[in-house]
Amino acid sequence: MKFPGQRKSKHYFPVNDRDPLLAQLNTQRKVSRCYISGIDQILVDIEAKISDELLERYNLPKGNSTLIDDDVAYQLYTEISQQGLISHQFAGGTIGNTIHNYSTLADSKSVLFGVMSNDIEVGSYSYRYLCNTSSKVDLDYLQPVDGPIGRCFTLIDQTGERTFAISKGSMDKLTPDYIDKSVIQNSSALAITAYLMRTADGDTMKEAAMVAVDHANEAGVPVVLTLGTRFLIEQDPQWWRDFIREKVSILAMNEEEAEALIGISDPLLACEAALDLCDMVLLTAGPHGLYTAGYAEDSEKRKTSHPLLPGAIPEFNQFEFSKPKLKSQCEKAIKVYSHISPYMGGPTKIRNTNGAGDAALAALLHDLASNSYHREIIPGSSKHMTVDLCYSSFSQICKYANRVAYEVLDQHSPRLSRGLPEREDSLEESYWER
Repeated sequence: MKFPGQRKSKHYFPVNDRDPLLAQLNTQRKVSRCYISGIDQILVDIEAKISDELLERYNLPKGNSTLIDDDVAYQLYTEISQQGLISHQFAGGTIGNTIHNYSTLADSKSVLFGVMSNDIEVGSYSYRYLCNTSSKVDLDYLQPVDGPIGRCFTLIDQTGERTFAISKGSMDKLTPDYIDKSVIQNSSALAITAYLMRTADGDTMKEAAMVAVDHANEAGVPVVLTLGTRFLIEQDPQWWRDFIREKVSILAMNEEEAEALIGISDPLLACEAALDLCDMVLLTAGPHGLYTAGYAEDSEKRKTSHPLLPGAIPEFNQFEFSKPKLKSQCEKAIKVYSHISPYMGGPTKIRNTNGAGDAALAALLHDLASNSYHREIIPGSSKHMTVDLCYSSFSQICKYANRVAYEVLDQHSPRLSRGLPEREDSLEESYWER
């Protein structure tokens, strides 16, 4: 597994060329919990530049996410294809993107649960999905189905506003029988999205997702929930608050989704309130950067050497060098916050905002899984004198998530095509010689 984030030394954990003395101690040690599992609605993203007239004709509310049936999806795809409006087609899905990005960053295994068409033709949606997913993602647990996978149309108007039209196909047909309990319970974390709970009569995706969550909770595996869209959350925010409080350890969202869930527009105060529901929060705030928040043991807190930041909570980042912990593992828990502005001020031209949050979450998951991996191969390390949720501090996770999100903002695809560079072009050569 690759080391999370860019550091001046030890870019990789020792796997083959290990210290001979440590090798003697761990000859028979089998690393088991060093992968991430996830459940997703398997779909392909189709991006097109369109007019307001097309949105009105297909009854698609601007800026919203709307479910459409297969016939409408076929008509829409045919029209935008014939008119040459399609700009890009990618493998998609919130968790699919996150899991792919995780394996790209970590150069390590992940497991994806979902459905896949039985019959796959060259050039089909399913074919495109498989071709654009990292070979490190284990797809052996996908459930075969008759019919197409999902299609998500990202329709961009002249102002840049994005409207989503989703044709489900068979993507919500995952059954609990295809949720492997041992895979879930031996993973470092289970990643799910709020979209899994939006199902129609006859669909079994929600039931399958709840079974997986129960398996994870039973084994103490952290459940990571990404909210996906404010329109879904604001339909019943109390249900989501109860679900998060009972089932979820880590919550990922943007400022709009946070306001829909918590009812607070200030991202820092939303993080503070969200910590009453879960153990850790990753909140992306667009041009204002991103926040991490969570719990640390009071006796283990570490003060930052960075400037103290103003905000709704004065000097909120003063203990950002602390490492995240589950609240239940703290004798005296304190809330800790960290913030970082967009990497390099953000790209000169943002090519795509779809997937930036998924990329940031993948970085957090990489750090979390690395903690499990390092603890298993070097259990006596000073890094593991205490039981922590992640390998790095809140501050370091902020930096890493921010850097990975930049990569997606600077490209069209919502998925990383490669890991981060070994050396950042923005740093002078002398930095690497120190």
